Amino acid sequence: MTSLQNQIVLITGASSGIGTACAKIFASAGAKLILAARRLERLQEIADALSKDLATETYLLQLDVRDRSAVESAISTLPPSWSDIDILINNAGLSRGLDKLHAGDFQNWEEMIDTNVKGLLYVTRYVVPGMVSRGRGHVVNLGSTAGHQTYPGGNVYCATKAAVKALSEGLKQDLLGTPIRVTSVDPGMVETEFSEVRFHGDRDRAKQVYQGVKPLTPEDVADVIFFCTTRSPHVNINEVILMPVDQASATLVHRREN
Repeated sequence: MTSLQNQIVLITGASSGIGTACAKIFASAGAKLILAARRLERLQEIADALSKDLATETYLLQLDVRDRSAVESAISTLPPSWSDIDILINNAGLSRGLDKLHAGDFQNWEEMIDTNVKGLLYVTRYVVPGMVSRGRGHVVNLGSTAGHQTYPGGNVYCATKAAVKALSEGLKQDLLGTPIRVTSVDPGMVETEFSEVRFHGDRDRAKQVYQGVKPLTPEDVADVIFFCTTRSPHVNINEVILMPVDQASATLVHRREN
């Protein structure tokens, strides 16, 4: 495994799923981790496990990326030994509901837009200037196949992920002439808390999403993110779209009989 000894990696949405999987794989490479999420107790559990197993140095941020002033404060008050962020993984994101647009829930819309788009913008805005001034850095945005192809009921969620795709492309253009790299990693079906969050804790409905399918795991996605961030410095992997073998598009999925 490529060594990232003493590189500082900031992961948002680090308390579960792809964020936690990223924490583990980057810790294995010797990176120092800034773990950010709303659930501080969960972050502490992850940090304790990484410290015990890998002697990983961690810095925890209880942070809601939707709160711009909180994001500004969190980044601007990092201790000097943690402020030079080398890799930013904008992983915080969610989906709410599968309503038709004309019957949509306004609170669901606002939560998705505020987290998936504005939250990503806030964190990027406060982290990337430091990368530019230091002349090094890599931003990884977690997109989705939903940003490439809309599916029934996905309307606003798909729009937020299409925005992530556009923002990733725009950031890459804006950073042209600097050594900063920008990558969008866009998974299809991944079995995380995603569907449980979408259906507001309805676990039975969430399980049906993956019934008869072997979906991607958070570790699969983290492995791709790690690969992208460990290429030669002159190589930028702009975008990766990955799906399980059982999926061919946003709506075309092969389900086996139980």
